[in-house]
Amino acid sequence: MNSYIICGTPRTGSTLLCDLLESTKVAGCPDSFFMSNVAPVWVKAWGLPTREGLNEAGYSAAYLKAAIRAGRGGTEIFGLRLMRENLDGLLALIGNVYPGMPSDKARLEAAFGTIVYIHLAREDKLAQAVSLIKAEQTGLWHVAPDGTEVERLAPHSEPQYDFARIARMVEELEQFDAAWLTWFDEQGIEPLRITYETISANPVQVLMRVCNALGVAAPAPETMEPGVAKLADAVSVEWMRQYQRDLSSQSR
Repeated sequence: MNSYIICGTPRTGSTLLCDLLESTKVAGCPDSFFMSNVAPVWVKAWGLPTREGLNEAGYSAAYLKAAIRAGRGGTEIFGLRLMRENLDGLLALIGNVYPGMPSDKARLEAAFGTIVYIHLAREDKLAQAVSLIKAEQTGLWHVAPDGTEVERLAPHSEPQYDFARIARMVEELEQFDAAWLTWFDEQGIEPLRITYETISANPVQVLMRVCNALGVAAPAPETMEPGVAKLADAVSVEWMRQYQRDLSSQSR
């Protein structure tokens, strides 16, 4: 089985990349199958098992089977979006099915076969932190290019600037991204590196790079249309400016 794992952190363009890959009809149906506390709607949509009547090994095997089926989406390739905070949980689940593997990489390959690793990062961590906090506060996570809502996780509320919260988020995102880099080095993995800034500027070009790495034919560029758009607005810009002013005043 051929697979790919989009190794990212929140607000790096992973939803855009997942949507583009799914739209090719030949590159799987990637999603966050191994996030902690999967919402019931996704448990049903992905056909994930319950624990009833299953021991830990049996449940883990059934979960892997269901996730792989969902992530293939009827194609020959399995796609997975994985945030750094969910890596350890995934490795533990696979270890219940394939014990005794000599490395994390070997464990993942036992479950998913040949893997292309894609490291999706955002160079501007402040913009990433602001985007994440605004999404959490407003409940709106994604919009379509025409401005209609694609994903809302909570009723609307007005966003409130919070210097301390932004500072903590910047630090946390930097730590998660550094943890990915350390893990790649430890496992001897050279990922395909993509930035939010690149995929935001030219999503079709990035899609073609990924399809080439996967060994599948990319669709004609003119047929590819991004399904989500940027959420950054004047509020985002003002928060970043205010943060820089506050940061500067604290360092005096």
